[in-house]
Amino acid sequence: MTQFTLNGQSVTVDVAEDTPLLWVLRDVLGFKGTKFGCGIGACGACTVHLNGRAIRSCIIPLSDAKGGQITTIEGLDPAGQHPLQKAWVETQAPQCGYCQSGQIMQAATLLKDFPNASDADIDAVMSGNLCRCMAYVRIRQAIKIAAAEIRNGAPHE
Repeated sequence: MTQFTLNGQSVTVDVAEDTPLLWVLRDVLGFKGTKFGCGIGACGACTVHLNGRAIRSCIIPLSDAKGGQITTIEGLDPAGQHPLQKAWVETQAPQCGYCQSGQIMQAATLLKDFPNASDADIDAVMSGNLCRCMAYVRIRQAIKIAAAEIRNGAPHE
């Protein structure tokens, strides 16, 4: 049995501890917002937060989450009102949308570390999140809009 906090709720799962966290989130707990992309931690589609840091859930075993705090896209702001979620809609960042939950989760930690993120900061931190639709210009624009909202006092955690 492995216990952790998921989107603010305590959960316990009876799953082998070497199971990738992604499959526990999707198949056992039903949180489908986190996507499977490459399975080797290279594309970022499976990005979630573990103890406030962006991680690739496809390569993290469940044992690493034991006792931890996990946030998925569903828990970032269940009403979709996080500044990043709103900026994504405003800029029409997603095309197919497949990578976007991972993009947003990575961007959330980017803005914690770099509240005044430069283009170089955005490029460096977001470079591990791939978008097959090439929506990078709109993603950068959305991050900048969200950063301005957060600096102006918008709730974001």
